Amino acid sequence: MARLIRSGIRHISDAANNADSFRVLRGRVSVLKIAPDAQLMSYLELAGFGSVALIWSSDLRFDLLSALVERWRPETHTFHFPCGECTVTLKDVAVQLGLPIDGSPVTRVSSFTDPAAVCYQLLGESPEDSDKYFSGIKFTWLKAKIRQLSATATEGELMYAARAYIMHMIGAVLMPDANGDSVHLSYLPLLADLSTARSYSWGSVVLATLYRELCRATEPQVKDIGGCLILLQSWALYKMPFLARVNHQPYLYPLPLRWTTRPGIEKSCDIPIYRMRIEQHAREGVSCYSNIHDILPLPSNSPQHILSE
Repeated sequence: MARLIRSGIRHISDAANNADSFRVLRGRVSVLKIAPDAQLMSYLELAGFGSVALIWSSDLRFDLLSALVERWRPETHTFHFPCGECTVTLKDVAVQLGLPIDGSPVTRVSSFTDPAAVCYQLLGESPEDSDKYFSGIKFTWLKAKIRQLSATATEGELMYAARAYIMHMIGAVLMPDANGDSVHLSYLPLLADLSTARSYSWGSVVLATLYRELCRATEPQVKDIGGCLILLQSWALYKMPFLARVNHQPYLYPLPLRWTTRPGIEKSCDIPIYRMRIEQHAREGVSCYSNIHDILPLPSNSPQHILSE
């Protein structure tokens, strides 16, 4: 594979020329491991995060993800397989996760003059009263905020908890840092009005972050990878079903649930096995989404229309 990569750059694919040499990347995905409170679902759906909120467990196969990184071409943002080049697209983000892919770009505010005031306004309290210039909110604080929701919560408290839930998803599942334990505060103002939060193209920034992390992970000295690894793994297993024998498993939505909630899926293999499967079975091309139309949501903002494009 090394000959397929532009000369003059260091790329982990060099290791693939030696069957006995491989690097297993590390990553960090901090799912809540509990289903969202029923009281929150209407608010999460209003903001455009209702589908992805259902992904509250993960089973990442880092050997598979590492084998994919070996085939990533930073100059084209594509994977090179025996059948040619392909990549994760906005269509995949919409179909896999149900995130909005149209609308305004997600931009970050670099700093806040009073971050505690922003938290009090949108979360009901601040995690860092003693630090005037904090820029991130720890996952542990967000989890506690979500779990302390009472059955008699007011509408204001429900909106605080919904924003905390979305912030946790953004930092821990959709755009996690490989070694981080917090989410940047800059995303919070975009959730001030939950009814307009879905007007942002969250799918685009999730995809861009994944591309950036894949490019970074091709450097041989890198040992970790961030980005939406749940999306990357689910995309690979749908496009190349020979990587996991799950044909007997029913389709679920959002699509990553198929790999995390059903028993009977074989355990992860090591990198040389995944390399061999890709070489042997990917020569005829990759699969399209088929037989899943019935499980996709029906509202007009769903990814249903994308499948016909």
